[in-house]
Amino acid sequence: MHTRNARGFTLVEIMVALTVVALTLSAGIQAAGALTRQAQRQSDQWLAQLCAENELARLRLSSEWPGIGESERSCEQGGRALRVRLGIQATPNPNFRRVEARVDDPGDAARPVLLNLTTVLGRY
Repeated sequence: MHTRNARGFTLVEIMVALTVVALTLSAGIQAAGALTRQAQRQSDQWLAQLCAENELARLRLSSEWPGIGESERSCEQGGRALRVRLGIQATPNPNFRRVEARVDDPGDAARPVLLNLTTVLGRY
């Protein structure tokens, strides 16, 4: 009787190993892409927050009491052109105004609003 020493791997074992490696690499690439997108989104929101806070500080430092209504201003932060939309509304107390700052990127239709920031502005 002749015994045969099996050395090496069968084709099926190699194909299974390659499939496992391919699935693992695919999951790693997707995770890296998600982290990159999240980092970009965080950066965009940080720049949007700077724009919104600058506009709210401008209103607080202005000697004029802001009128009720909507306005729009452009804001450049970090080399990006963003747009700040201010909505000013009356409150039950006439010495206060509700101010909502909405920041968006005019060039990015996928994310219409990057940040909403709302505060109350006092007259004195």
